[in-house]
Formats: sequence, structure tokens, C-alpha cells
Amino acid sequence: MNDLPHPGAGGATQLQTANPADWPVAPGWQPLVGDFFASATGQRLCAFLQARLGAGAVVFPPRPLRALELTPPDQVRVVILGQDPYHGRGQAEGLAFSVAPGVRLPPSLRNIFKEIERDLGTPPPAFPNPGGSLVKWAQNGVLLLNTTLTVEEGRPASHAGKGWEVLTDAVIAQVAEGPRPVVFMLWGAHAQSKRALIPADRGHLVLCANHPSPLSALRPPVPFIGCAHFGRARAFRAQHGD
Repeated sequence: MNDLPHPGAGGATQLQTANPADWPVAPGWQPLVGDFFASATGQRLCAFLQARLGAGAVVFPPRPLRALELTPPDQVRVVILGQDPYHGRGQAEGLAFSVAPGVRLPPSLRNIFKEIERDLGTPPPAFPNPGGSLVKWAQNGVLLLNTTLTVEEGRPASHAGKGWEVLTDAVIAQVAEGPRPVVFMLWGAHAQSKRALIPADRGHLVLCANHPSPLSALRPPVPFIGCAHFGRARAFRAQHGD
């Protein structure tokens, strides 16, 4: 089940290339992405990825920039921040918290669906398809952004601090400085550390709670289960006409 292919080059479940030209993004993100990969930090990141692939490392996901491919900047209505991709084979599909159709739901994603059902009365999606795939969210204005966009098999946070954070911070800042009020869902200390990138005077709704991981979802100070973020986001979006 965990080896089901998901959208990547040729149906691949892992990264095949360290060339950003092979990772499509929506046109509205292209200037930011192009500037990043032309920078010294972006070039060091690509060299690092190439070296890891050359050493035989298994790197996920196959398309690191998929969140920027599926959700153009002018369509972003909600931002959900994750930390880095799932590190199990066949899981990561380039969208924070999302797994490929048919893959067993990770605990954090199960809690997300549990809170949606508690808050909105919406039952979990059908399994195996779409299962835990959040592609439709991404296609409907939810930017599912991890702050680090690649990871090695069985090694969580193995690509943290290699340069991805410079790009993803710039993405958050571009959304936050844009003309439209956006909902930012910041779950856990890592996501909440990005709050400084969100200006307080732009009318955004910033929602903070514990991470949906079973280790923290029910703990104070703001348990994820019961946070009602999805209902508040729906009301905010309705208030702003979308």
C-alpha cells in the first residue's frame, strides 16, 4: 500500500533530479523561485541535493515545489504550514500533511480530519481515494507549504537548514504582503515561529494551536482538537466574499 505511485515524473515516488527546471510552479511564483535558485543559497541547495542523489540517498517527494505548482499566489486564501515532508516511502506528495491516495493516514492527518468533523460536521474523505490526499484543497486556494521541501527516507529533518527555509520564508512573506486577507493556520512551535513574517496590519487571520501530532493535539496551551480553526477560517472567507 505504501508503495503506490503518486504524481511525480513518470509516476516516481522519490526525487529523480536536482534541477529546479524539472519542478514546475505556477507562473505567479516563477519570479520568486527563479531568483532563489539563481542565488548562492539556491545553488548550494541544488548542489547538496545533487550530491545526496549521487550518493544513493532516497529523497522525497518527487516534486518538491508541488504546493507552488497547484496553488498560484493570486488564488491563495488559506496557508497551512508544515515542517518537512513525510519520510516514509510512498507518502510525501509535495503538500504539507498530505499523503498520496491509498496510503495509510499518518496520525497528524487523522487528527486534522477528526477536528474538521468535530468543527464542521464533515466526515473524513473516502479511502483509498482520495484518502489523505489534499490535492483538492491545494487546487482550491489552500497553500500546503512545508518550510523544508525535501527529506531523506527514514531521516526526519535531514534537509533542514540546507536553504529551503530561505525560499519558503519568501513565499510566506509574498502571500502576507499581498492585497488579499489570508487565513494562516500555524500549528505547533515551528509554524508559529514564522508569525513574524506576517504583518499585523494587513487584515490577515492568524490562527495558532498545538501541532496535530498525537503527542501534542490534546495538550495545553491550545489543544489542536477543539481549536475550531476550520470553522473560523470558513467564516472569515465568507466575510471576505470567497
